[in-house]
Amino acid sequence: MTKVAVLGSGYAGCAAVQSLEDELGDDADVVWVSEDPYHLVLHEVHRCIRKPSVRDHVTVPIDEIADDDTAFVRGRVVDIDVADDVVVLDDERTVDYDYCVVCLGSQTAFYGIDGLEEHALTLKSLDDALRIHEQIKDAALSASRTDPANVVVGGAGLTGIQTAGEIAELRDRTDEPVDVHLVEREDEIFPGHDPEFQGAIEKRLERHDVDVVTGKAMSEVRADTVEFDDGDTIAYDVLVWTGGVTGQDALEDVDVDKDQNRAYADSTLKTSDDRVFAIGDSALVAQDTEGGPLSEHDLWEQVVHPDADASPPPTAEAAMEEGTHVGQNVARTIEGRDLVHWSYIDKGTLVSVGDDAVAHDVLGVPLETFGGRPARFVKKSISFRWLRKISSLRRAARAWDDM
Repeated sequence: MTKVAVLGSGYAGCAAVQSLEDELGDDADVVWVSEDPYHLVLHEVHRCIRKPSVRDHVTVPIDEIADDDTAFVRGRVVDIDVADDVVVLDDERTVDYDYCVVCLGSQTAFYGIDGLEEHALTLKSLDDALRIHEQIKDAALSASRTDPANVVVGGAGLTGIQTAGEIAELRDRTDEPVDVHLVEREDEIFPGHDPEFQGAIEKRLERHDVDVVTGKAMSEVRADTVEFDDGDTIAYDVLVWTGGVTGQDALEDVDVDKDQNRAYADSTLKTSDDRVFAIGDSALVAQDTEGGPLSEHDLWEQVVHPDADASPPPTAEAAMEEGTHVGQNVARTIEGRDLVHWSYIDKGTLVSVGDDAVAHDVLGVPLETFGGRPARFVKKSISFRWLRKISSLRRAARAWDDM
Protein backbone atom coordinates (compact mmCIF):
# COMPACT_ATOMS: atom_id res chain seq x y z
CA MET A 1 0.00 0.00 0.00
CA THR A 2 1.33 3.47 -0.90
CA LYS A 3 2.09 5.53 2.23
CA VAL A 4 1.74 9.33 2.32
CA ALA A 5 3.25 11.16 5.29
CA VAL A 6 1.91 14.61 6.20
CA LEU A 7 4.21 16.60 8.48
CA GLY A 8 2.58 19.29 10.61
CA SER A 9 -0.87 20.10 11.98
CA GLY A 10 -1.21 23.73 10.96
CA TYR A 11 -3.66 25.04 8.38
CA ALA A 12 -1.79 23.40 5.51
CA GLY A 13 -1.47 20.08 7.33
CA CYS A 14 -5.15 19.87 8.28
CA ALA A 15 -6.32 20.73 4.79
CA ALA A 16 -3.82 18.28 3.26
CA VAL A 17 -4.91 15.37 5.46
CA GLN A 18 -8.60 15.90 4.72
CA SER A 19 -7.93 16.35 1.01
CA LEU A 20 -5.79 13.20 0.85
CA GLU A 21 -8.49 11.22 2.66
CA ASP A 22 -11.07 12.43 0.15
CA GLU A 23 -8.88 11.82 -2.90
CA LEU A 24 -7.25 8.53 -1.96
CA GLY A 25 -9.91 6.69 -0.02
CA ASP A 26 -8.67 3.16 0.67
CA ASP A 27 -6.05 3.29 -2.10
CA ALA A 28 -3.24 4.61 0.15
CA ASP A 29 -2.30 4.95 3.81
CA VAL A 30 -2.09 8.45 5.27
CA VAL A 31 0.22 9.02 8.26
CA TRP A 32 -0.06 12.34 10.06
CA VAL A 33 2.97 13.47 12.07
CA SER A 34 2.79 16.40 14.48
CA GLU A 35 4.42 17.56 17.69
CA ASP A 36 1.02 18.53 19.09
CA PRO A 37 -2.10 16.31 19.21
CA TYR A 38 -4.24 19.21 18.07
CA HIS A 39 -4.56 21.90 15.40
CA LEU A 40 -3.99 25.45 16.62
CA VAL A 41 -6.08 28.20 15.01
CA LEU A 42 -3.01 30.42 14.96
CA HIS A 43 -4.64 33.55 13.56
CA GLU A 44 -6.85 33.66 16.67
CA VAL A 45 -4.39 32.50 19.33
CA HIS A 46 -3.74 36.11 20.38
CA ARG A 47 -7.22 36.01 21.96
CA CYS A 48 -5.74 33.80 24.70
CA ILE A 49 -3.57 36.71 25.86
CA ARG A 50 -6.69 38.43 27.16
CA LYS A 51 -8.80 35.37 27.94
CA PRO A 52 -6.92 32.08 28.45
CA SER A 53 -10.16 30.07 28.33
CA VAL A 54 -10.28 30.75 24.58
CA ARG A 55 -7.77 27.89 24.31
CA ASP A 56 -10.77 25.54 24.12
CA HIS A 57 -11.84 27.23 20.88
CA VAL A 58 -8.44 27.69 19.21
CA THR A 59 -7.32 24.07 19.66
CA VAL A 60 -9.01 21.27 17.73
CA PRO A 61 -8.05 17.66 18.62
CA ILE A 62 -6.55 15.61 15.83
CA ASP A 63 -9.24 12.95 16.14
CA GLU A 64 -11.92 15.51 15.25
CA ILE A 65 -10.11 16.33 12.03
CA ALA A 66 -8.80 13.05 10.64
CA ASP A 67 -10.61 9.84 9.73
CA ASP A 68 -10.09 6.79 11.93
CA ASP A 69 -8.06 5.15 9.16
CA THR A 70 -5.45 7.93 9.24
CA ALA A 71 -2.58 7.00 11.55
CA PHE A 72 -1.35 9.75 13.87
CA VAL A 73 2.23 9.86 15.11
CA ARG A 74 3.04 12.39 17.80
CA GLY A 75 6.60 13.66 17.57
CA ARG A 76 8.82 16.54 16.50
CA VAL A 77 10.35 16.22 13.05
CA VAL A 78 14.09 16.92 13.02
CA ASP A 79 15.07 15.73 9.53
CA ILE A 80 13.81 14.20 6.29
CA ASP A 81 16.10 11.72 4.56
CA VAL A 82 14.93 11.98 0.96
CA ALA A 83 17.47 9.37 -0.20
CA ASP A 84 15.85 6.69 1.96
CA ASP A 85 12.32 8.19 2.06
CA VAL A 86 12.34 8.46 5.84
CA VAL A 87 11.19 11.14 8.31
CA VAL A 88 13.34 11.36 11.45
CA LEU A 89 11.82 12.37 14.81
CA ASP A 90 13.57 13.89 17.81
CA ASP A 91 13.46 10.63 19.81
CA GLU A 92 15.15 8.81 16.88
CA ARG A 93 11.95 7.13 15.75
CA THR A 94 11.43 7.13 11.99
CA VAL A 95 8.45 7.22 9.66
CA ASP A 96 8.92 5.85 6.17
CA TYR A 97 6.96 7.19 3.22
CA ASP A 98 6.36 6.84 -0.47
CA TYR A 99 5.29 10.49 -0.71
CA CYS A 100 5.80 13.22 1.84
CA VAL A 101 3.89 16.49 2.29
CA VAL A 102 5.98 18.97 4.26
CA CYS A 103 3.94 21.58 6.11
CA LEU A 104 5.91 22.21 9.29
CA GLY A 105 5.18 25.92 9.42
CA SER A 106 7.67 28.56 10.50
CA GLN A 107 9.54 29.72 13.57
CA THR A 108 10.37 33.17 14.87
CA ALA A 109 13.36 34.92 13.29
CA PHE A 110 15.56 37.01 15.60
CA TYR A 111 17.93 38.41 12.93
CA GLY A 112 21.01 38.17 15.13
CA ILE A 113 19.89 40.99 17.44
CA ASP A 114 21.92 40.60 20.63
CA GLY A 115 19.83 39.40 23.56
CA LEU A 116 16.53 39.32 21.68
CA GLU A 117 15.98 35.56 21.65
CA GLU A 118 17.10 35.32 25.28
CA HIS A 119 14.74 37.96 26.66
CA ALA A 120 11.73 38.19 24.34
CA LEU A 121 8.51 36.21 24.34
CA THR A 122 7.08 35.07 21.00
CA LEU A 123 3.61 34.18 19.73
CA LYS A 124 3.85 30.95 17.73
CA SER A 125 1.98 28.57 20.02
CA LEU A 126 -0.76 28.27 22.63
CA ASP A 127 1.85 28.12 25.39
CA ASP A 128 3.36 31.37 24.08
CA ALA A 129 0.01 33.18 24.38
CA LEU A 130 -0.60 31.88 27.89
CA ARG A 131 2.93 32.85 28.92
CA ILE A 132 2.37 36.41 27.68
CA HIS A 133 -0.85 36.58 29.71
CA GLU A 134 0.85 35.40 32.89
CA GLN A 135 3.85 37.70 32.57
CA ILE A 136 1.67 40.75 31.98
CA LYS A 137 -0.46 39.89 35.02
CA ASP A 138 2.67 39.41 37.12
CA ALA A 139 4.18 42.70 35.91
CA ALA A 140 0.96 44.55 36.74
CA LEU A 141 1.06 43.31 40.35
CA SER A 142 4.32 45.21 40.90
CA ALA A 143 3.15 48.34 39.04
CA SER A 144 1.15 51.39 40.04
CA ARG A 145 -0.71 54.25 38.38
CA THR A 146 2.35 56.45 38.75
CA ASP A 147 4.76 53.70 37.70
CA PRO A 148 2.90 51.44 35.22
CA ALA A 149 4.30 48.23 33.78
CA ASN A 150 5.75 48.65 30.29
CA VAL A 151 4.83 46.04 27.67
CA VAL A 152 6.75 46.38 24.41
CA VAL A 153 5.68 44.56 21.25
CA GLY A 154 8.38 44.48 18.59
CA GLY A 155 7.20 44.32 14.98
CA ALA A 156 4.06 45.99 13.66
CA GLY A 157 3.00 43.39 11.15
CA LEU A 158 -0.23 41.42 11.47
CA THR A 159 0.81 39.45 14.57
CA GLY A 160 2.31 42.47 16.32
CA ILE A 161 -0.76 44.64 15.72
CA GLN A 162 -3.16 41.97 16.94
CA THR A 163 -0.96 41.19 19.95
CA ALA A 164 -0.74 44.85 20.99
CA GLY A 165 -4.50 45.25 20.59
CA GLU A 166 -5.21 42.19 22.71
CA ILE A 167 -2.82 43.31 25.46
CA ALA A 168 -4.56 46.69 25.50
CA GLU A 169 -7.95 44.96 25.82
CA LEU A 170 -6.59 42.86 28.72
CA ARG A 171 -5.38 46.02 30.43
CA ASP A 172 -8.66 47.84 29.90
CA ARG A 173 -10.87 44.92 30.98
CA THR A 174 -8.88 44.35 34.19
CA ASP A 175 -8.03 48.03 34.81
CA GLU A 176 -4.37 47.16 35.29
CA PRO A 177 -1.59 49.83 35.34
CA VAL A 178 0.01 48.81 32.03
CA ASP A 179 1.39 50.86 29.14
CA VAL A 180 1.52 49.20 25.72
CA HIS A 181 4.12 50.16 23.10
CA LEU A 182 4.18 48.84 19.51
CA VAL A 183 7.59 49.35 17.89
CA GLU A 184 8.32 48.98 14.15
CA ARG A 185 11.65 49.44 12.39
CA GLU A 186 10.01 50.67 9.18
CA ASP A 187 8.46 54.12 8.95
CA GLU A 188 4.92 52.72 8.87
CA ILE A 189 2.90 50.03 10.58
CA PHE A 190 1.83 46.99 8.56
CA PRO A 191 4.62 47.79 6.07
CA GLY A 192 3.86 47.40 2.38
CA HIS A 193 0.09 47.66 2.69
CA ASP A 194 -2.34 50.28 1.46
CA PRO A 195 -1.91 53.68 3.25
CA GLU A 196 -5.65 53.98 3.92
CA PHE A 197 -5.62 50.51 5.49
CA GLN A 198 -2.57 51.39 7.59
CA GLY A 199 -4.22 54.62 8.75
CA ALA A 200 -7.43 52.84 9.77
CA ILE A 201 -5.44 50.32 11.82
CA GLU A 202 -3.36 53.03 13.49
CA LYS A 203 -6.48 54.97 14.50
CA ARG A 204 -7.83 51.91 16.26
CA LEU A 205 -4.53 51.31 18.03
CA GLU A 206 -4.60 54.91 19.25
CA ARG A 207 -8.19 54.45 20.49
CA HIS A 208 -6.90 51.53 22.53
CA ASP A 209 -4.16 53.76 23.94
CA VAL A 210 -1.34 51.84 22.25
CA ASP A 211 1.80 53.93 21.82
CA VAL A 212 2.88 53.35 18.19
CA VAL A 213 6.57 53.98 17.49
CA THR A 214 7.89 53.64 13.92
CA GLY A 215 11.34 54.03 12.36
CA LYS A 216 13.04 52.32 15.31
CA ALA A 217 15.30 49.31 14.71
CA MET A 218 16.35 47.23 17.72
CA SER A 219 20.11 46.76 18.05
CA GLU A 220 20.39 45.07 21.47
CA VAL A 221 18.09 43.72 24.15
CA ARG A 222 19.03 43.56 27.80
CA ALA A 223 17.14 42.16 30.79
CA ASP A 224 14.97 45.26 31.16
CA THR A 225 15.78 47.62 28.28
CA VAL A 226 15.75 47.66 24.49
CA GLU A 227 18.41 49.66 22.67
CA PHE A 228 17.84 51.06 19.19
CA ASP A 229 20.34 51.74 16.45
CA ASP A 230 19.88 55.50 16.86
CA GLY A 231 21.03 55.32 20.49
CA ASP A 232 17.58 55.59 22.10
CA THR A 233 16.37 53.06 24.67
CA ILE A 234 13.04 51.93 26.09
CA ALA A 235 12.53 50.11 29.37
CA TYR A 236 10.24 47.10 29.49
CA ASP A 237 8.74 44.68 31.98
CA VAL A 238 7.43 42.36 29.25
CA LEU A 239 8.86 42.16 25.73
CA VAL A 240 7.06 40.33 22.91
CA TRP A 241 8.85 39.86 19.57
CA THR A 242 6.74 39.36 16.43
CA GLY A 243 9.16 40.89 13.93
CA GLY A 244 9.62 38.05 11.47
CA VAL A 245 9.65 34.33 10.71
CA THR A 246 11.91 31.82 9.02
CA GLY A 247 11.70 28.14 8.11
CA GLN A 248 11.95 25.33 10.61
CA ASP A 249 15.34 23.83 11.54
CA ALA A 250 14.07 20.41 10.46
CA LEU A 251 14.56 21.43 6.83
CA GLU A 252 18.11 22.68 7.25
CA ASP A 253 19.83 19.52 5.99
CA VAL A 254 17.07 18.17 3.76
CA ASP A 255 18.35 17.58 0.23
CA VAL A 256 15.83 19.67 -1.71
CA ASP A 257 16.24 23.10 -3.27
CA LYS A 258 15.45 25.66 -0.58
CA ASP A 259 16.17 29.07 0.91
CA GLN A 260 16.15 29.97 4.62
CA ASN A 261 14.86 26.48 5.44
CA ARG A 262 11.90 26.86 3.09
CA ALA A 263 11.64 24.42 0.21
CA TYR A 264 11.18 25.72 -3.31
CA ALA A 265 8.05 24.25 -4.89
CA ASP A 266 6.58 24.77 -8.32
CA SER A 267 2.92 25.56 -8.88
CA THR A 268 2.04 21.87 -8.57
CA LEU A 269 3.49 22.13 -5.03
CA LYS A 270 6.18 19.58 -5.85
CA THR A 271 9.78 20.21 -4.72
CA SER A 272 13.03 19.28 -6.49
CA ASP A 273 12.47 15.76 -5.11
CA ASP A 274 9.68 13.98 -6.98
CA ARG A 275 8.38 12.32 -3.81
CA VAL A 276 8.28 15.46 -1.66
CA PHE A 277 5.67 18.20 -1.78
CA ALA A 278 5.93 21.38 0.30
CA ILE A 279 3.18 23.81 1.30
CA GLY A 280 2.37 26.55 3.80
CA ASP A 281 5.20 28.39 5.54
CA SER A 282 7.55 25.48 4.75
CA ALA A 283 7.41 26.37 1.05
CA LEU A 284 8.34 29.06 -1.43
CA VAL A 285 5.83 28.41 -4.19
CA ALA A 286 6.43 29.69 -7.71
CA GLN A 287 3.05 30.38 -9.28
CA ASP A 288 3.81 29.53 -12.86
CA THR A 289 0.21 29.50 -14.04
CA GLU A 290 1.33 29.06 -17.65
CA GLY A 291 3.30 25.93 -16.84
CA GLY A 292 0.37 23.57 -17.06
CA PRO A 293 -3.35 23.10 -16.61
CA LEU A 294 -5.18 24.79 -13.73
CA SER A 295 -7.79 23.02 -11.67
CA GLU A 296 -11.40 23.96 -12.44
CA HIS A 297 -11.54 26.03 -9.25
CA ASP A 298 -8.36 27.95 -10.04
CA LEU A 299 -9.31 28.40 -13.67
CA TRP A 300 -12.54 30.09 -12.55
CA GLU A 301 -10.62 32.31 -10.13
CA GLN A 302 -8.27 33.33 -12.92
CA VAL A 303 -11.27 34.42 -14.97
CA VAL A 304 -12.98 36.48 -12.24
CA HIS A 305 -9.76 37.80 -10.66
CA PRO A 306 -6.82 37.54 -13.06
CA ASP A 307 -4.24 39.40 -10.91
CA ALA A 308 -2.56 36.46 -9.19
CA ASP A 309 0.46 37.31 -7.02
CA ALA A 310 3.90 36.10 -8.13
CA SER A 311 4.09 34.06 -4.94
CA PRO A 312 1.48 33.43 -2.26
CA PRO A 313 1.73 35.30 1.04
CA PRO A 314 2.40 33.44 4.31
CA THR A 315 -1.25 33.49 5.32
CA ALA A 316 -3.66 30.95 6.74
CA GLU A 317 -5.87 31.25 3.68
CA ALA A 318 -3.05 30.44 1.25
CA ALA A 319 -1.99 27.47 3.39
CA MET A 320 -5.56 26.12 3.44
CA GLU A 321 -5.80 26.30 -0.34
CA GLU A 322 -2.41 24.67 -0.81
CA GLY A 323 -3.38 21.84 1.53
CA THR A 324 -6.53 21.13 -0.44
CA HIS A 325 -4.67 21.27 -3.74
CA VAL A 326 -1.75 19.10 -2.68
CA GLY A 327 -4.10 16.22 -1.87
CA GLN A 328 -5.33 16.30 -5.46
CA ASN A 329 -1.81 16.31 -6.88
CA VAL A 330 -0.48 13.55 -4.65
CA ALA A 331 -3.40 11.40 -5.80
CA ARG A 332 -2.70 12.31 -9.43
CA THR A 333 0.98 11.41 -8.96
CA ILE A 334 0.10 7.99 -7.55
CA GLU A 335 -2.31 7.39 -10.42
CA GLY A 336 0.21 8.56 -13.04
CA ARG A 337 -1.97 11.47 -14.18
CA ASP A 338 -0.90 15.01 -15.09
CA LEU A 339 -0.68 17.39 -12.15
CA VAL A 340 -2.76 20.56 -12.02
CA HIS A 341 -1.23 23.91 -11.24
CA TRP A 342 -2.32 26.14 -8.38
CA SER A 343 -2.44 29.90 -8.16
CA TYR A 344 -3.36 32.11 -5.24
CA ILE A 345 -5.86 34.91 -5.56
CA ASP A 346 -5.80 37.42 -2.72
CA LYS A 347 -9.27 37.48 -1.10
CA GLY A 348 -8.48 40.47 1.13
CA THR A 349 -6.89 41.18 4.49
CA LEU A 350 -8.45 41.48 7.94
CA VAL A 351 -6.78 42.71 11.11
CA SER A 352 -8.23 42.71 14.61
CA VAL A 353 -7.38 45.35 17.21
CA GLY A 354 -8.94 44.01 20.39
CA ASP A 355 -12.65 43.62 19.75
CA ASP A 356 -12.46 45.93 16.73
CA ALA A 357 -11.39 44.93 13.22
CA VAL A 358 -10.37 46.48 9.91
CA ALA A 359 -10.85 44.85 6.51
CA HIS A 360 -9.24 45.78 3.19
CA ASP A 361 -9.85 44.72 -0.40
CA VAL A 362 -12.20 41.88 0.53
CA LEU A 363 -13.25 40.04 -2.60
CA GLY A 364 -16.88 40.79 -3.46
CA VAL A 365 -17.18 43.83 -1.14
CA PRO A 366 -17.47 47.23 -2.88
CA LEU A 367 -15.73 49.15 -0.05
CA GLU A 368 -11.94 49.08 -0.23
CA THR A 369 -11.33 49.60 3.51
CA PHE A 370 -13.94 49.25 6.24
CA GLY A 371 -14.21 48.53 9.95
CA GLY A 372 -16.85 48.22 12.64
CA ARG A 373 -19.41 45.44 12.76
CA PRO A 374 -19.09 44.43 9.08
CA ALA A 375 -15.33 43.87 9.45
CA ARG A 376 -15.78 41.96 12.70
CA PHE A 377 -18.45 39.79 11.08
CA VAL A 378 -16.22 38.95 8.11
CA LYS A 379 -13.30 38.07 10.37
CA LYS A 380 -15.46 35.89 12.60
CA SER A 381 -16.92 34.23 9.51
CA ILE A 382 -13.47 33.18 8.31
CA SER A 383 -12.74 31.39 11.58
CA PHE A 384 -16.26 29.93 11.64
CA ARG A 385 -15.88 28.53 8.13
CA TRP A 386 -12.50 26.99 8.92
CA LEU A 387 -13.63 25.34 12.17
CA ARG A 388 -16.73 23.98 10.46
CA LYS A 389 -14.61 22.54 7.65
CA ILE A 390 -12.08 20.73 9.81
CA SER A 391 -14.37 19.83 12.72
CA SER A 392 -18.09 20.53 13.02
CA LEU A 393 -20.81 23.15 12.89
CA ARG A 394 -21.24 22.77 16.64
CA ARG A 395 -17.61 23.60 17.40
CA ALA A 396 -17.67 26.58 15.03
CA ALA A 397 -20.84 27.95 16.63
CA ARG A 398 -19.44 27.60 20.15
CA ALA A 399 -16.33 29.55 19.18
CA TRP A 400 -18.18 32.45 17.52
CA ASP A 401 -18.29 34.85 20.47
CA ASP A 402 -14.58 34.46 21.31
CA MET A 403 -13.24 34.94 17.80
